[in-house]
Amino acid sequence: MIENKAPGKDISDEDLASKFPLAARRGDEPRRQFEIAGVPFGGDLIPVMAGPNTVENREMILRTAEAVKKAGGHFLRGGAFKPLSFPYRSDKYFELREEGLRYLQDARDATGLPIITEVMDQNYVGAVAEVADILQIGTRNMQNYALLIDCARSGKPCMLKRHYGASLRDWLGAAEYMLLEGCTKLILCERGMAVPHTHRASSRFLLDLQVVPAAQEFCSYPVGTDPSHATFWAPWVKPMTLASIGAGADFIMLEVHPDPRNAAVDPLQPISFDAYDQLMLSMEAVARAVGRTVGRSL
Repeated sequence: MIENKAPGKDISDEDLASKFPLAARRGDEPRRQFEIAGVPFGGDLIPVMAGPNTVENREMILRTAEAVKKAGGHFLRGGAFKPLSFPYRSDKYFELREEGLRYLQDARDATGLPIITEVMDQNYVGAVAEVADILQIGTRNMQNYALLIDCARSGKPCMLKRHYGASLRDWLGAAEYMLLEGCTKLILCERGMAVPHTHRASSRFLLDLQVVPAAQEFCSYPVGTDPSHATFWAPWVKPMTLASIGAGADFIMLEVHPDPRNAAVDPLQPISFDAYDQLMLSMEAVARAVGRTVGRSL
């Protein structure tokens, strides 16, 4: 019988040594801690990134930024460039692109909240980097290596979302591309896996909470979750957010909207300002129970 000396089901010692040595964590080696826009990652604080899926107009993103900050959020998230499953756009499904970036900058200037927004195209890395404090690599681009390299070379902190069909090995391999090109502040985000049963017809993915401790075991960089995109259903966002904190998530990304039912994109998943405010209180209570904090007063 051949003895299996691999440390994980799909990750071997050889992988840790030669496939992604920069991302790898070995044994009891301390996990990485760093600050992004003055916000610490990888320590006791669990930073919260909140905002709409799509930047719809200037007034909306300013209102949302104020609500995110008031409730204790640390970053404003919002898509100026928005990937959709299908190519057709309309008055309802749209993206503001450069105009949306300007509105995000206005929200940053008005509230002081740092910005995280998605980069979809190599041609726009520079433009997005001028506004964003964190460049988000979306799930569909997890293995778009040319884009990963350009984002890493921008010098900006980056968030790499896991593709809905990717193994942990694939995910860490993609991270290695960015680390090799000089990205020193990288965070990894789980946002749902494609599985046969998601418990609701409208839910396309299932949040893989087990990947949080698994990734932290093999990788030294902060690992968080996006319960909004993973569940695609607002009533499930709170329990999956609290479960994420219990599972050890290093940060949380949430979709928050002033009028969820009339959101331009994916109206089933955003939570309202009031629900977000209450969720932040619940998050703080759970975080304290596991020796951490989201920085919200109870």
